[in-house]
Amino acid sequence: MENRVLVTAVIAEIKILRYTPAGLPAVDVVLEHRSTQTEADQARQVNAVLKAIAFGALAERIARQAVGSTWTFQGFLATPRNSKSLVLHIQDIQQDTY
Repeated sequence: MENRVLVTAVIAEIKILRYTPAGLPAVDVVLEHRSTQTEADQARQVNAVLKAIAFGALAERIARQAVGSTWTFQGFLATPRNSKSLVLHIQDIQQDTY
């Protein structure tokens, strides 16, 4: 089964860089996406707010970025324990050049 996400979004919020009990850097972020998508041959305005998390060197890199900057994020979706909402687990980011 596939579980891959590719989304361009603005970093709306970056939480404080923390460390897991195993000593791995982790950072929680909030991403905001706005675009026009085609659905049933009609243009649709899409707005989405995503909770996301990154670990390791990528977490340290994201923690240094500016809130309001735009990036393309790649990763997968997972539901944390004791939660019902999905979280994007970021595996790669690329600076958006638009």
